[in-house]
Amino acid sequence: QVQLVESGGGLVQAGGSLRLSCAASGRTFSEYVMGWFRQAPGKEREFVAAIRGSGYRTDYADSVKGRFTISRDDAKNTVDLQMNSLKPDDTAVYYCAVRRGYALVVLPSRWDYWGQGTQVTVSS
Repeated sequence: QVQLVESGGGLVQAGGSLRLSCAASGRTFSEYVMGWFRQAPGKEREFVAAIRGSGYRTDYADSVKGRFTISRDDAKNTVDLQMNSLKPDDTAVYYCAVRRGYALVVLPSRWDYWGQGTQVTVSS
């Protein structure tokens, strides 16, 4: 049984930083892409960032490039998202997800497992 548990969300002022963590369990994830998505009220879930195993190639949404950094630790089965220079538009529920294989895919429907989400609120 795959489980993904996010932590690290909260309330922060614009310009501040937060670090999200996701602990994965249930199997070895070195052959999985690990990623983050977010969903704001009234909007569809959108891709934020992803990192593949074996070489750790990364991909980011244009809206977060240069501000967010994704990283993973395969020994601990964790994936983190360091978020800097936060903006009110970054306010959303952030979800951790994993996808078997090595392709960096942005469509939520193509991902296999999801966490329950953690709220990030950025005040202006």
